[in-house]
Amino acid sequence: MLGTVALRVFEAWLACAVLQVGLWWVAQRTRNAGIVDVGWAQSFTIIIFVFGLQANVPREGWLPLGALVIAWSTRLTCYLISRGAATGKEEGRYVELRRRWGALEANKRFFVFFQAQAALSAVLSIAFVVPFVVMPAGGAALRVLGFTITMIGVIGETLADAQLAAWKQHPGNVGRVCDRGLWAWSRHPNYFFEWCVWVGFAVYCLAFPLPWALLGLLGQGIIIGSIFGVTGIPPTEAQALRSKGEAYRAYQARVSRFVPRPPRGGATS
Repeated sequence: MLGTVALRVFEAWLACAVLQVGLWWVAQRTRNAGIVDVGWAQSFTIIIFVFGLQANVPREGWLPLGALVIAWSTRLTCYLISRGAATGKEEGRYVELRRRWGALEANKRFFVFFQAQAALSAVLSIAFVVPFVVMPAGGAALRVLGFTITMIGVIGETLADAQLAAWKQHPGNVGRVCDRGLWAWSRHPNYFFEWCVWVGFAVYCLAFPLPWALLGLLGQGIIIGSIFGVTGIPPTEAQALRSKGEAYRAYQARVSRFVPRPPRGGATS
């Protein structure tokens, strides 16, 4: 069984690596490395097809989870495209990398960066590979619970992104802090619901035999670590403080950092 899991994850990495080579080639011609984010999001749909085409267990065990992964992956892909990650002006973080690396080194280093995203996709796929290779050990309630948590996560992410996009469309909000809707209850509702998606995957996988079920815990652990320690909350808040200053400090003082809850004082500004 370990060999089968390892083989599927290797195949997932290979598919993602090929995808990111193609996207890197596109990025060199468009000078927009943001396409790597679109590729990362869409890679999980590709992984589900890789896993599903070779599944050797009844589809009722893995099909609900696979459908959820595709729904989450497709939503994120469409959101990133609509935000201009693939077709608009290159994001500031990638512009800064180009400047720091220099013209001669940027192409090579971006190639490594794109491949690192492919490797991350493969590692995260360990979190939902088990239902494709192992028969469930009963636990229908856990699968229903996991499915429900992930659906809540997808819906919450969609709503948070839509609320922020609608708020940004008003010219009077330029330079202000969005504190409406879910953003009045959490400074990072998109990150919270993203974590919920992976918690749902983990709970779903707990319906499968030990020790394989525990592999599902890997994804949510990586995601929460990234949110709090790498690419999530710290750089996002640092940028917000630079651009919005005291307005964002006031927002920090009254609104939860992560888990949604009523704002301190009960009202938003």
